[in-house]
Amino acid sequence: MPSHPSLKDALAEPYWLTQPGAPAPAAALDGVEHADLAVVGAGYSGLWTALLAKERDPRRDVVVIEAGTAGWAASGRNGGFCAASLTHGFENGLSRFPGEIQTLERLGQANLDEIEQAVARYGIDCDFSRAGELRVATEDWQWRDLVASHGAEAARRDVRLLDREQVRAELDSPTFRGGVLDRTGCAIVDPARLAWGLRRACLELGVRLYENTPVERITATRGGLRLHSWRGRVTAARVALATGAHGRLLRRLRQFIVPVYDYALMTEPLSDAQLGAIGWRNRQGVGDAGNQFHYYRLTADNRILWGGYDAVYYNGGRITPEQDQRDATFEVLADHFAATFPQLEGVRFTHKWGGVIDCCSRFSAFFGAAYQGRLAYAAGYTGLGVGATRFGANVMLDLLAGERTERTALEMVRGKPMPFPPEPARSAVIQLYRWSVAQADSHDGRRNLLLRTLDKMGLGFDS
Repeated sequence: MPSHPSLKDALAEPYWLTQPGAPAPAAALDGVEHADLAVVGAGYSGLWTALLAKERDPRRDVVVIEAGTAGWAASGRNGGFCAASLTHGFENGLSRFPGEIQTLERLGQANLDEIEQAVARYGIDCDFSRAGELRVATEDWQWRDLVASHGAEAARRDVRLLDREQVRAELDSPTFRGGVLDRTGCAIVDPARLAWGLRRACLELGVRLYENTPVERITATRGGLRLHSWRGRVTAARVALATGAHGRLLRRLRQFIVPVYDYALMTEPLSDAQLGAIGWRNRQGVGDAGNQFHYYRLTADNRILWGGYDAVYYNGGRITPEQDQRDATFEVLADHFAATFPQLEGVRFTHKWGGVIDCCSRFSAFFGAAYQGRLAYAAGYTGLGVGATRFGANVMLDLLAGERTERTALEMVRGKPMPFPPEPARSAVIQLYRWSVAQADSHDGRRNLLLRTLDKMGLGFDS
């Protein structure tokens, strides 16, 4: 049972997915179907793929098959940070793709603009706001790192370095030592309502949707692929695999993805006086600059979502509903919230939840094709997929069409991340990595030999 008083009445369920307005589930697949394109998964990745496929060719027959309901997994449980970055931040992209970072930044900004246009065009009510993002330093070493890295980022992005007084004028916490404000590179959304809106837009364009229909296996047929479920099957000329951390249908992906659990809390709505005590007039999304980082944002009714810090890997890569709740992490999050905003003493949390993220070693999505080009996949978004999944959807459609485009020519698209070692070495390395990251945060940011070695190898673990 939780001991922190602010958690006493928190419901063990994702806030976003329990809001009014969730669509009634579509029927499960029962019988034999055929399609030009079958999309497996109805999170952001799958829904954007289906929507863009119909926009490219309205005559294309598209079917989406979802194991649960649209948006029930990572797409409906995240913080709602819709970032322009395709590479899990500028620094990560610069370190891994220095020769094409300018192109990736341009494509990412265009992708975010196109998401905003699609939200308006389809009338998706998801509280979309180009509020920007504030990255704050809560330790002196974090501030030194922000200052050191700011120059390269500022040369290509509309970002501004803020000192202690300036950052506290944006959002007031006694823990803040400085920050970087990105004015244009991030929007804030209601993640579940974005997924529900994309679902509706797909249906209006003629996409067929089957929910509560897990795909059990894929087999090749003459001229296409067949998706098998418990009570039916779909034969399609092309397949887009958009299953994230839950994907088990393509064996080759298992070496590149580990399921990481991320956890979050949601407060009760703040009063005007409480909100005034911390400022936040510009309502940016916020993340701190630690290795174990928090992310937080305001909702439309002035609740604070407070998440992150723990990136939990359960040995063996287990994914179970029970792991969506982790009291030890919720206690830590509540303590950190109280330390960050002492002005909000007495504020209670109404919801607590977790969910699984598809993490890869380079922290940003990777892509590929299988079954002689008849299946395409995008995976490994590592917690920054709200915006990047639309770009990934376009990559999958390009690959399925056999087209060489600016997207498919990218090193980021052509290459793969470093694979994780097999179990049980995988669990041992990841747990040691988690311990080392915690040590770095408590020792002025200094990275030990393991972290420095893995950095050189391009191997990491994050959420």
